[in-house]
Amino acid sequence: MPTLSLQIPRADIVSQLYPLLANQTCNLVELTWEQHLFHEQRSWSAVSLLQSVNLDALSPIDKANIWNAGRAELTTKPGADRLAHLADAECRRWQDTNPALASVLQACSTWSRYWNEEESFHETTLNHLAHQLGFEPVSDESFLEFRKIFPNDDMLRTLVLLAISEITAMVNYSTCAQLAQDPGLRKLFKQIASDEAQHLSYFISFAKALVDSGEYSPKGAFAITHFFLREDGELQGSQRQKKEQRNTHVNWWDALEYDWDQVPNNLARKQGIIFSVLRQITGIAVHSVNEVEQTWMDLVGC
Repeated sequence: MPTLSLQIPRADIVSQLYPLLANQTCNLVELTWEQHLFHEQRSWSAVSLLQSVNLDALSPIDKANIWNAGRAELTTKPGADRLAHLADAECRRWQDTNPALASVLQACSTWSRYWNEEESFHETTLNHLAHQLGFEPVSDESFLEFRKIFPNDDMLRTLVLLAISEITAMVNYSTCAQLAQDPGLRKLFKQIASDEAQHLSYFISFAKALVDSGEYSPKGAFAITHFFLREDGELQGSQRQKKEQRNTHVNWWDALEYDWDQVPNNLARKQGIIFSVLRQITGIAVHSVNEVEQTWMDLVGC
């Protein structure tokens, strides 16, 4: 029987993607197979998990979590669609001058199909669960609004933004699982949190590869992180005192509707994971919001 997996530890694919491609340790066909293999190994049945949820055992907080998460997940498809196109465009930009980097970007564009499919499970499962609970369905107008594709940005900034989004989602879903009393709903939220953690590892891998290539400055990673962590920044989500009015797209964290006295925001936990991710991507260690800002200013020469 042929070996299904490459003889490359997945940890190396995450942390050493650029040198693996630059040294021709693996090629894009082999890397794509690894992506597919891992995707297939982690697949799950939405129907089976929904059947395990006892609708009569759900609390008001459970129901609020389901409703909010289902709407939030509507914004992921445009994120994945944008990533595929942006990464492919960047791939073509570097194809002649840095072929290894072009391969990294094509691997990212290719992987976005798996991200899109896995997130579609979250969206459809949670919104169908909301329907079963008798919530008013998402209107077509809202559906179309949440499907707006984000404007393009620098590739590294985009990947770090998506990493922070996955951190926020991972922590939020873990909290939803902890609050859920019904075993079936707890299992569903844990599964989704696990998916978000795996997506985060891919964004770390691609972002680190960009920095390792020498073509993308770490300042982009710190700039977008400061945007989230600054006072009243994006990490505060819909709790912010002032939210930007955008006609271009919907940030899911701005659209959450909660009684925040009943739901923990876990800001300290999210910040700690963000600091760790920044170190993994850039090799620069920071331990506070002030250090993020100072490092960003140092990198831009202020």
